[in-house]
Amino acid sequence: MDDLLTRLRAGLPAEAVLTDPDVTVSYAHDMASFCRAGTPAVVVLPSTVEQVQHVMRTATALRVPVVPQGARTGLSGGANAGDGCIVLSLTRMDRILEINPVDRIAVVEPGVVNAALSRRVEALGLYYPPDPSSWETCTIGGNIGTASGGLCCVKYGVTAEYVLGLDVVLADGRLLTTGRRTAKGVAGYDLTRLFVGSEGSLGVVVRAVLALRPRPPRQLALAAEFPSAAAACEAVCAVMESGHTPSLLELMDRTTIRAVNRLARMGLPDSTEALLLAAFDTPDPAADLAAVGELCTAAGATQVVPAEDAAESDLLLQARRLSLTALETVSTATMIDDVCVPRSRLAEMLDGTAAIAAAYDLTIGICAHAGDGNTHPVVCFDQADPDASRRARASFDAIMALGLELGGTITGEHGVGVLKKEWLARELGPVGLELQRGIKRTFDPLGILNPGKLF
Repeated sequence: MDDLLTRLRAGLPAEAVLTDPDVTVSYAHDMASFCRAGTPAVVVLPSTVEQVQHVMRTATALRVPVVPQGARTGLSGGANAGDGCIVLSLTRMDRILEINPVDRIAVVEPGVVNAALSRRVEALGLYYPPDPSSWETCTIGGNIGTASGGLCCVKYGVTAEYVLGLDVVLADGRLLTTGRRTAKGVAGYDLTRLFVGSEGSLGVVVRAVLALRPRPPRQLALAAEFPSAAAACEAVCAVMESGHTPSLLELMDRTTIRAVNRLARMGLPDSTEALLLAAFDTPDPAADLAAVGELCTAAGATQVVPAEDAAESDLLLQARRLSLTALETVSTATMIDDVCVPRSRLAEMLDGTAAIAAAYDLTIGICAHAGDGNTHPVVCFDQADPDASRRARASFDAIMALGLELGGTITGEHGVGVLKKEWLARELGPVGLELQRGIKRTFDPLGILNPGKLF
């Protein structure tokens, strides 16, 4: 320990090396607090690429594991510390280095907060689409690590589609540059995509070149009430089949609606079984909303309420962004699932999850990016009750199994972390798992980067 600290301090400012246990414990885990987390030996907060390289060279020399972290808003334990590790917090590397309106790119450090980048480029008439629910606090580096999505994925896609190039510090301290600044580029293997979603297990992202879009018109939204989740899913299928391209298509079940109302007193219709939110940022959003409203009515909606202006739309979207926070108030602990299924099987996923909740005698609320089939069943339970905790874990596993049975995937945007390690193996199969482990060994032969995550 003394040798580790001496070497780290030789290349880092004194204030960037934290050893006080009362301080370092706060860096032990992300938002998945029920996942096991160890006790870090030290927390370091570098502010330059050279300092990150020094940390990794030191870790390699002493064979000390390193856990890269952003804002710790993750939901799968991917940023959880291990015993005796170096926690490498990148929050001080928070500079927006460049915004180029001609090339439509932004160059940023990993600690830049998503909302800060979004607002900066918006002022220049540009748009950075990925917008996770935690966008006010989550960092670009964390978004890249977990390949985050957000509410606008149905139209604009996920983080991976906006990462053009990266600077990455490898396990041994070397600096690797991947990708490009150009609109097109296919030279060699796509190492950039390999790092996106790797959860800090292959290298430490220290700079990112991000694609931007022209700022779209302000979106308008509508809310449609349904007597069942199946009816709401029928409307989702009708909207997508008809060729509409909403900027947002989100679903909240009754449990989620009631939780949001209790938390924020937003006056949502908590007597309904499912609430579908649709939005358009087209030149004539009112006309698009009218067409979607007709499809919702045909699918069985009991009421369709279009927003009259941007302020009403923002209020509806705020309700959706509060969903996970609201469900966390239902009980002492939550397990947040992240199962993505084909849109055509969304109703089966929701109905199956409701059956699982009944079978395990648990409250499970569901909010979903319905437009791309990404569901977030939230298992609410009393962590102090061993039986409730056992049932919660069993229900979580049952939901994961259901998603795979329906042709889906165990995670659409939250990552694997420690929460879903065994399920990643089931989804990949033995050949896929062997190849992925081989990639890990190539980039991190000593196994010091975020060990114990993914597989």
